[in-house]
Amino acid sequence: MERRTSLEVMEELLSIHGANVIDVGCGDGWLVRSLTRRGAHATGIEVSPKHLAYAQSLPAVGDEHYMQGIAEDLPIASRSVDIVIFFNSLHHVDQPGLLKALREAARVLKPGGVLFVSEPLPSGPYFETMKPVHDETAVRNRAQEALRYGPEFGLLLEKTFVYTDQVKMKDFRAFHDRLTMINPHVRDRFDEKDEELRALFEANGRRVEDGWMFDQPMRVHLLRRS
Repeated sequence: MERRTSLEVMEELLSIHGANVIDVGCGDGWLVRSLTRRGAHATGIEVSPKHLAYAQSLPAVGDEHYMQGIAEDLPIASRSVDIVIFFNSLHHVDQPGLLKALREAARVLKPGGVLFVSEPLPSGPYFETMKPVHDETAVRNRAQEALRYGPEFGLLLEKTFVYTDQVKMKDFRAFHDRLTMINPHVRDRFDEKDEELRALFEANGRRVEDGWMFDQPMRVHLLRRS
């Protein structure tokens, strides 16, 4: 499976420059800033007040901005967006809300607009490292299944493929902080399984000059609004 960065995949598949783009579940806004640097008019949607405040605290790189909201009820006008992106975020939507999230994506997209979904598969070295304390097999599979219903909302599949992204972390502590910041409920389990997780971290990661690298298989769905 080919190793590629997610930004490389987006640049190949999406007409980013000049596009109105929303990143649903933007976290700290790294993708919003990256898209803005590439000429997009990007908006990040984030449910977490903590992550939203952090994204807003960083120096702007252009005309990007951020809004609090959820995938099931986007604070965006209908037919106003060229591209909707779910990057590593659709599987965080609760199962009852998955189809609502697709309906909302269809609502805000202009006719001919694109829904780009890149989701981690429940496999690969990074997934196996986190699995003992945070097994996302079920939620990742549910997100993939939900995308089959895109045509019901006028979202027609144009392309799907799998590639390998890479997750980079400075050290084991960074892995701990990354996992527990996104999923605070795993903190106690993480501490209980510290020794096992350290062994998996070193076995599954590749040591690089300034940290550790882990492969994570991803599946992209590119859907176009009819």
